Amino acid sequence: QVQLVESGGGSVQAGGSLRLSCAVFGYIDSTVCMGWFRQAPGKEREGVAIIFTDGGTPSYADTVKGRFTISQDNAKNTLYLQMNSLKPEDTAMYYCAADPRYGVCASLKTVSMVGRYWGQGTQVTVSS
Repeated sequence: QVQLVESGGGSVQAGGSLRLSCAVFGYIDSTVCMGWFRQAPGKEREGVAIIFTDGGTPSYADTVKGRFTISQDNAKNTLYLQMNSLKPEDTAMYYCAADPRYGVCASLKTVSMVGRYWGQGTQVTVSS
């Protein structure tokens, strides 16, 4: 079993930065990928960024490319999301997710739809 605990959310003005953290507890060797997802009120959950736990090039949603960076510290069992140049439209609840299946990890969309492990979320609010 894998447990995910997010932190680092908060309120920031447009143009500011935040770094989200996701602490992983449990049998992490079972995970193939980890990622960040977000959901704004009245909107569907969307993928933000994903990374394979054994390395490789991360994938990002077009809306955050060049502004957000996903990274992992395997020694600390922690996933990060560095968010720069934040915009009001980035306001959402941000969730960390992990999945042990290569097929699911093939895209942000599939993890968003059927990802196995999810954290409780951390709120990010960007004011204009």
